[in-house]
Amino acid sequence: MNLAELRINYQKGELLESSVDKNPFEQFKKWFSEAKDSQVPEPNAMHVSTIGENGMPNGRIVLLKNVGEGFSFYTNYQSSKGESLNKHPQACITFFWAELERQIRIEGITKKVDSATAEIYFKNRPRASQLGAWVSEQSSRIESRDILELAFKELEAKYEGQEIPKPPHWGGFELIPSYFEFWQGRTSRLHDRVIYDLTEGGIWKIGRLAP
Repeated sequence: MNLAELRINYQKGELLESSVDKNPFEQFKKWFSEAKDSQVPEPNAMHVSTIGENGMPNGRIVLLKNVGEGFSFYTNYQSSKGESLNKHPQACITFFWAELERQIRIEGITKKVDSATAEIYFKNRPRASQLGAWVSEQSSRIESRDILELAFKELEAKYEGQEIPKPPHWGGFELIPSYFEFWQGRTSRLHDRVIYDLTEGGIWKIGRLAP
């Protein structure tokens, strides 16, 4: 494996302070729309980094489900990320759209999505996904896949013809940003990195980082 020779010379765009929106949420929406229009596979897939109980960072890919005051995703609150965020609400989310040679990194503090909003989202999930939220004790060790499939079939029979309630241990987290970084690949590895810092006065300050 000669990994040293794997490289791409990025040349699809540029990102200048003079061209970005003054509001990072609007800049995010602009780039996200362009990712969807470019048919990037699952443009809402994002990497969520959390701090574990042992102080080690932990990361995984989840799907963004709403952009409001912050950025929301849903999970089992008893999962490793759920327990991590309950103890250490600081988190970072990262989007990478290779097709556009773009990356967005967002840092902030998370909070739980209110139960009413989580209920609405849960009811709009596919029925199989609703059952899966009950079946999987997310992040716990299990002996085999057969255990999951058997539990799924049992619940499927139990709720046949009935509405499936939202599990009490399942819901959403919303990351409230204090920092954005928009990255655009450029030639010669001289990438554009435009950042937004939230000041104490609630104003977003735009700056640039060296690549």
